[in-house]
Amino acid sequence: MPKTAIVTGAGSGVGRAAAIRLVKEGWSVALVGRRAELLEATAALTNDAKRTLVVPCDVADPAAVVKMTAAVLSTYGEVDALVHAAGTNIPDRSWPSLAVEDYQQVVDINLNGAFYCVRALLPAMRHKGAGTIVLIVSDAGITANAKAGPAYVASKFAERGLAQSINAEERGNGIRCTALCPGDINTPILDKRPVPPGAEAREKMLQPEDVAECVMLAINLPGRAVVEELVIRPR
Repeated sequence: MPKTAIVTGAGSGVGRAAAIRLVKEGWSVALVGRRAELLEATAALTNDAKRTLVVPCDVADPAAVVKMTAAVLSTYGEVDALVHAAGTNIPDRSWPSLAVEDYQQVVDINLNGAFYCVRALLPAMRHKGAGTIVLIVSDAGITANAKAGPAYVASKFAERGLAQSINAEERGNGIRCTALCPGDINTPILDKRPVPPGAEAREKMLQPEDVAECVMLAINLPGRAVVEELVIRPR
């Protein structure tokens, strides 16, 4: 029986790259994101759409996450891995211009979305007695920087803490979590910067496939081992 995974943010960037890589390695993958057409495009890019399940879902909506998880478990029966790559930022992100509603939006998706997905899936992983969770955090969750903005930084510091809490409480249930903390990645979120970087700068950044390699490292390790935190930056 093939292993199964849920990948959030699967419509683009790291989520799309991770989903494609998982399918390539024989996994069945539930593609989760807000826009069905982007998820369908990811399914097509895997060249094995029969191994994918498109499940549109806003991870910032806890009821929608519960419904999504139930649909995936109904289809696959169990889930071996969760890759939470859903994330966002806003253009007006610095302290002088950051609006309360924009701050809340970033935290709702980056932090609360991770919590909702993990919380919904943990009972099934506990029942199975095994599971790997990979949270795509950021190196801005280790050291704050001005370009990320306070909302993103705060959400990523907290998401990193969420990963630590999973390992602290759930390792006895066979569940492990990796906080993957990349530097700059060439993904569509760059377009939300106040001044989006040009093509030359993007070529020097990490590419989504680089981060997907790290995701697979965390997932493919023997169950007795866990990469609790992994930092990857452009060389």
